[in-house]
Amino acid sequence: MKNSILFAALLFISIGLFAQEIAQWRGPNRDGQYPDKDLLKEWPEEGPKMIWHYDDLGLGHGSAAVTKDAIFTSGTNSDGIGFVVALNHQGEKLWQTSIGKEWMDNFEGVRSTPLVYGDHVYMMSSYGYLACMERSDGSIVWNVDLFKEYGGRQIKWGVTENLLIDGEKLFVTPGGEEHNVIALNKDSGKLIWTSKGNGEISAYCSPLVIERGATRLLVTQTAESILGLDAETGEVFWTFDHPNKYSVQPNTPTYKDGKVYIVSGYGKGGVQLQLSEDGKSVTELWRNTTLDDRHGGVVLVDGRIYGSGDKKSWHCLDWETGEELYKSRMIKNGSIIYADGLLYCYSDGGEVGIVDPKTNDFALISSFEVPLGEKFHWAHLVIYDQKLYLRHGTSLMVYDIAAN
Repeated sequence: MKNSILFAALLFISIGLFAQEIAQWRGPNRDGQYPDKDLLKEWPEEGPKMIWHYDDLGLGHGSAAVTKDAIFTSGTNSDGIGFVVALNHQGEKLWQTSIGKEWMDNFEGVRSTPLVYGDHVYMMSSYGYLACMERSDGSIVWNVDLFKEYGGRQIKWGVTENLLIDGEKLFVTPGGEEHNVIALNKDSGKLIWTSKGNGEISAYCSPLVIERGATRLLVTQTAESILGLDAETGEVFWTFDHPNKYSVQPNTPTYKDGKVYIVSGYGKGGVQLQLSEDGKSVTELWRNTTLDDRHGGVVLVDGRIYGSGDKKSWHCLDWETGEELYKSRMIKNGSIIYADGLLYCYSDGGEVGIVDPKTNDFALISSFEVPLGEKFHWAHLVIYDQKLYLRHGTSLMVYDIAAN
């Protein structure tokens, strides 16, 4: 009897932990920082050891969402149909679920990374099809056509958003004139609130929720504006002009101590905004155009912003002033993440390298060339359980980066 009670208690605990597990775009806090420790401080000349690879993803740029039991990513088949696929930790396919037509006109393939939240997996296609799937088998729980039901509008290179959940609310930006930003119930897909925003089309941005005073604030970008919305009701607290040449605003906002940093490419660069104590208004603190990051993200480490610009260079800025502290052309521009004291840089040219930010020079400690996959090197790196997950078009590669 005691054993039965103990088993039931352990099962209850394990189910509870499973239900709470989240895997999402750019790590636990959407800031490009991963909590793993005891990682290699330098790699062999040929790079860290590849454990396995999976080569049936088709074209696309979605990263991996990794949990204790599986890896979830997205792909595109030969007919241009997008899918979400779940793999076990040996690289074997567990299930695959279609999510409809994907963008194949240029820069082909699936755009976004799946969001894993508890028992469900969420994904939006580049044609505005939003699906919630069972994590266990990929079966569809609910779905919605954002273009038909919420007046969503297509944009130049296919709508793209790495989804975000806060409490019961799943946020998404259809970019419609009436339904510009919406919150859906994560379990049913039913509308909780809708906001007109600034009425602009969407702009590839993956949002962030910020807690400021008593306010939970949803910060995102549409074509020419930064938006600060009440995460509970959708009320627009503030907007801030931030247009660029092509209305491309893919980078997730960076937040610390009441300050928000937003950066986009094409000559616009970045701006830091000071939130009021209640989060309901902003003032500009500084601007910087040297770090002109299109879609590689940035990381904020020890009061410094690290990222790459349009001109094949990597930059370090002071968080407080926006002053450029140093820059380098170590490898082509690309995406960046951080873990265990090191910057992990993945260039558009297909080179992956590690850098110690304390050296103040972006000097590569180690690097290797990506051996598999096709076309664009645009998917962001992921670190989980001392492993590096690297997506290059058709292929997902997994490397052992544990120090022991």
